[in-house]
Amino acid sequence: MSRREQYLQALGVDIWRSRAAPVGVAAVDAAPASDANESSESVDAADASEVALVWQRLRAEVASCMRCELCRTRTHTVFGVGDTRAQLLVIGEAPGADEDRQGEPFVGRAGQLLNSMLRAAGSPRESVYIANVLKCRPPGNRDPRPDEVASCLPYLHRQVQLLQPLLILAVGRIAAQNLLATDTPIGRLRGQVHRFGINDLPLIVTYHPAYLLRSPSEKRKVWVDLKFVRTELARLRSSAPLRAG
Repeated sequence: MSRREQYLQALGVDIWRSRAAPVGVAAVDAAPASDANESSESVDAADASEVALVWQRLRAEVASCMRCELCRTRTHTVFGVGDTRAQLLVIGEAPGADEDRQGEPFVGRAGQLLNSMLRAAGSPRESVYIANVLKCRPPGNRDPRPDEVASCLPYLHRQVQLLQPLLILAVGRIAAQNLLATDTPIGRLRGQVHRFGINDLPLIVTYHPAYLLRSPSEKRKVWVDLKFVRTELARLRSSAPLRAG
């Protein structure tokens, strides 16, 4: 399936294909090179418009979501932010108080630390995409309930489908356990490449920046994880086909 078709599928648009010409019917002559170049540019522009439309509609769908009780207590939904062609996707647990007010993930003290972590890994914030398992803040920053995760996770799956990242970094126990459908302690999830979603995307786990603010001695472990991310991302980039568009 082409990238354009994946955009349309995520949007919920049916894909229609013309039937192949019957055997023995002559093919239409190829267009001149100049016409082909202009056609390619037109397709690229159309694809870019489709991409923007898909993201816009998905964001609007999240903003009006009432799938669970969190819609009653939120100030803003927190959709996600960053480069929509990013090769690294960072996924946290859920918005906190700062994120709920501003509608953007990781904007408080933990967000500032995450920015430093990403720079250290060679992937500054502006080059990645950042999202959460939940799009709304649980009251009092409590842990997400299973029904809330079940209601919200399909949005994240659609974001992943659109992004097609090379690598996912799950930050924090709640994010890691929900994404991997496990209750294994985060300490045992670190240091290995897991798989996520229908495309078995590689996923690496590390501690949440908020945890590091409470336990700064654990930062050395995160540095090990970040070096692992950097190495794995470089390996994936070297073997990945060039993206169209």
